[in-house]
Amino acid sequence: MSDHLTLPIEQMASASVTEQQLPKADFSDRVPIRSIVCRPDGGTGLAGQRVRVGGWVKTGREQLRGDVAFLELSDGTCQANLQLLVEKSVWELSQLVHTGTCVQVEGVLKLPPETAKQKVELRVEQVLHVGPADPSKYPLPKTKLTLEFLRDVVHLRPKTNTISAVSRIRNALAFATHSFFQKHGFLYVHTPIITTSDCEGAGEMFQVTTLINEAEKMEEELIKNPPPSEVEVEAAEALVSEKKDVVIKLKSDKASKQEITAAVSELTKAKESLSRLQERAQMKPGIPEKDGKIDYAHDFFGRQAFLTVSGQLQVETYACAVSSVYTFGPTFRAEQSHTSRHLAEFWMVEPEIAFADLKDDMNCAEAYVKYLSQWLLDNCLDDMEFMAKNFDKGCIDRLKIVASTPFERVTYTDAVDLLKKVTDKEFENKVEWGIDLASEHERYLTEILFKKPVIVYNYPKGIKAFYMRLNDDGKTVAAMDVLVPKVGELIGGSQREERIDVIQSRIVEMGLPLEPYEWYLDLRRYGTVKHSGFGLGFERMILFATGIDNIRDVIPFPRYPGRADL
Repeated sequence: MSDHLTLPIEQMASASVTEQQLPKADFSDRVPIRSIVCRPDGGTGLAGQRVRVGGWVKTGREQLRGDVAFLELSDGTCQANLQLLVEKSVWELSQLVHTGTCVQVEGVLKLPPETAKQKVELRVEQVLHVGPADPSKYPLPKTKLTLEFLRDVVHLRPKTNTISAVSRIRNALAFATHSFFQKHGFLYVHTPIITTSDCEGAGEMFQVTTLINEAEKMEEELIKNPPPSEVEVEAAEALVSEKKDVVIKLKSDKASKQEITAAVSELTKAKESLSRLQERAQMKPGIPEKDGKIDYAHDFFGRQAFLTVSGQLQVETYACAVSSVYTFGPTFRAEQSHTSRHLAEFWMVEPEIAFADLKDDMNCAEAYVKYLSQWLLDNCLDDMEFMAKNFDKGCIDRLKIVASTPFERVTYTDAVDLLKKVTDKEFENKVEWGIDLASEHERYLTEILFKKPVIVYNYPKGIKAFYMRLNDDGKTVAAMDVLVPKVGELIGGSQREERIDVIQSRIVEMGLPLEPYEWYLDLRRYGTVKHSGFGLGFERMILFATGIDNIRDVIPFPRYPGRADL
C-alpha cells in the first residue's frame, strides 16, 4: 500500500478523466470493484470519478500517527482489491482497519504515486456503513490459513481469496456448461432428486423416509395418551349395540321422525367413538412391519425412495422424445469414503443424445471439455493466475493443452496392454484385463504415456452398468471414460442399450429386480432409439482446472462422512 495524502499537481493534471459514468451493480447503489480495477488500464482512466463501493476489509492499517488509514477492500467480484484512503476527519479509523470489517463508502478515484503497486485508489469522503468485526474473535486472521482449517468455518470461508476464486471459477464453468449445451440445441431438463430407481446398481443410496419420524411421534403420543384397554373397547362396542337397539325399537314402534333422528345421531356418535378407540388400540410403537420386513406401504411415497445417484435414467425419457437433452444438478452417494476425491453430495452434468452412437458421444464429451477449458482461459484468467501462483503452476498450461489438443482414443484392451508394458513405475493395483482402472493407471495414461487427455472405450461388461450397450463380442460394452491429467476420470459415458431383450437379460444378470425398471424398459418397447450420453463430475472438473487437491474445497458446502455443516 502507498502511504501518502496528496498528489503532485502535475500528476493530477495528467490523469485522464472519463466522462462516462461507471455502471452500478444491478439492484444496488454501489459500483462493483471489478469494473474499476479489472479494466485494461487498471482503473487509471477513471481518476477523478466519484464512486460508491462496498466490501470487506482484507487488510487495514493506520499511518501518519493515526491521521489516515489505508484499507484493502474486496467485494468478491474479482481477485484484486481496491485500496481506500480514509482520513480521521471522515471516520474513526480504529473502527475500519480490522480484517473482516464491512464498509460502504463514497469518494473520488485518484492516481497514487508512480511507486505505488496499485494503479488507482479511492479517496474516501463519506463512510455510509460499517459492519464491525471484533479482531479478538474473528476466526479468519491475516495469517495464511489451510484449506483443511477453513472446512471448520465453512460459513466464513467464502471471505478468503482462495474460496472466492474457486466460487467464481465454479460459476464460470456452470455458465459455460449451459452456454455449450444451449448453443448445440440441447434442452435443459430438471430430473428428480428423490427417486425409486438405483441407476448405478451399487445400492449406496441415501434413503428418503418418514417412517422413523412417524414412529418417534407415535411413541411420544402413546406415552402421553396410552391406548385404550380391552375393557374400554368392549364397553364402547356395548354402547353401540345398545344405541342400535334403541333405533330399531323406535322404528318398529313407529316413533316420530324427530325421535328417530335424535337416536340415529346418538348411534353415529357412539360408532365414531368406537372407531377412534379401535384405531388407537391398534397403535403400536416402532416402524410398521409386514411379514417380518419394513412395510413401506405406510411410508410417505408408499414405497422405498432414495436420493438420486444420477439423473441419467430419468433424462433418457426426454431424450427418447425430444432428442438432445441435459440435466445438471446435485446427486448423492452414501459411500463411507474419506478420500480426497469423494463427496456424499456432488453435482453432475449429464447430457443424453438420441440417434447418437458411442463415437458421437465421445465427440460431444471432447468438445464440451475443450469448451470449458477455453472458457476459463477467456473469462477467468485472473483467478486462474491466482491458482497457478498458489496451488498448481501448471494449471493454465494444462487448460491450454486440453483446449487445443485432440484427445487420444484407445480401447480398454489396448490401454491394459500398454500399462502392462510399463517398466518405469510399479503400480499399487495390478494391471490385468477385467479390472476397473485405478486413478494411478488413468493418470499414467494421461500424464506420462500420452501427455494429454485420453478417451478409453469398450470396457469389460462386468465392471459397467446394465444400461450400457453390449458389443458384438459379448464381452465388452460401448462405454467410454474421458481421462485427464491431474484428476484421472473426468467423464463416464456410453451408448445405451436400446434392445429390450438384451437389456432385460443384463438386468437379471446383474442381480437387479426387473419391476422397478419397467418404466425404463418401456422406452425400448415403444419407439426404441439408438442413444448415448455421459456424466461429468462437476467438482472433478473444478479440481482439474484449479489444481486444488481435495474435492471438499471446490464445493460451497461439502458433505462427507461425519460432516454436513449448515
